Amino acid sequence: MSGADTHAAPLSPDRQPHTLAVSLGQIAAALGGELIGPAEQVVHQIAALEDAGPDAIAFLANPKFRKQLDTTQAACVIVGEAVKAEASARGAVIVTPDPYLYFARLTQWWAAKVRPKAPAAIHPSAVVDASAVIGEGVRIGPLAVIEAGVVLEEGVDIGPHCTVGERARIGAHTRLAARVTIGFDCVVGQRCLFQSGVVIGADGFGFAPNQGRWEKIEQLGAVRIGDDVELGANTCVDRGALGDTVIEQGVKLDNLVQIAHNVHIGEHTAMAGCVGVAGSARIGAHCTVGGAGMILGHLTLVDHVHVSSGTLISRSVLKPGHYSGAFPFDENASWEKNAATLRQLHALRDRIRTLEKQVKS
Repeated sequence: MSGADTHAAPLSPDRQPHTLAVSLGQIAAALGGELIGPAEQVVHQIAALEDAGPDAIAFLANPKFRKQLDTTQAACVIVGEAVKAEASARGAVIVTPDPYLYFARLTQWWAAKVRPKAPAAIHPSAVVDASAVIGEGVRIGPLAVIEAGVVLEEGVDIGPHCTVGERARIGAHTRLAARVTIGFDCVVGQRCLFQSGVVIGADGFGFAPNQGRWEKIEQLGAVRIGDDVELGANTCVDRGALGDTVIEQGVKLDNLVQIAHNVHIGEHTAMAGCVGVAGSARIGAHCTVGGAGMILGHLTLVDHVHVSSGTLISRSVLKPGHYSGAFPFDENASWEKNAATLRQLHALRDRIRTLEKQVKS
């Protein structure tokens, strides 16, 4: 390395690639809501209430931040009906039944306008097998590999260094960020988004013990993913051992989530970072799992089960609800005895109360 100065030039404080000049009228026309204030007023960015300047639009969804209405400098605030009067007294507002949902849709609308759009094209450095079927408007980035028999439907966006294995199929308008791997025979639905480092269809963890060694169990299934699924960076979904691993439509998985072979996840379930789901677990629809939650193999969670962060689910959950718990590790035999005792705590408490009453009487 030479002795020359290798420090990059600092970014200009004026460089704000997410800014945009739009009027409140344009926003209300695109997304709805009741606009109170001048339709011609222009905003340049979306900001949090406490950080917003006079050129920003902000939102108030949580009542505990209501006091920030008095101090925010935002040009316009997205609010619910309950705070319509006090919010409009300070300036322009957009009133909507669900401010947080409106904010989410505003970010989508904004991103579509400010993010660069690469033209549909196949980069000269990409390797595309002649038998692959490439739909209209497909983009394939630098050094991507598209193997034999692959089907890329209309508008698919394949990022740099991605690999799509033989006979895989990717649905319309799905986007793979850089370095995503889709294994052979896997199927991905429409409008999915996979962040960098996602691996779909690696071998599941299957080995048979053989005289102190491990004999590999070939993973003969694949992975099937529904529409509108989003997977965070470095998340892995393993192929099935015999049948397929299945992720239904609308599922959202955060970064570093591990989904083992033959797991089935129901529609619109969401999992935060570092969740691990062991093989053949079946998780219902509209469930949530907090960060670092763990679900053991071959268990069933019914629809609408919500698991707190760091919770270990060690038995099937057959009733909707919110479940939490952590327990210190120990030698297995002691742990099992203590866990059995913990399950009896309510009964033991009632017995003690009965004995105390008998002693007093």
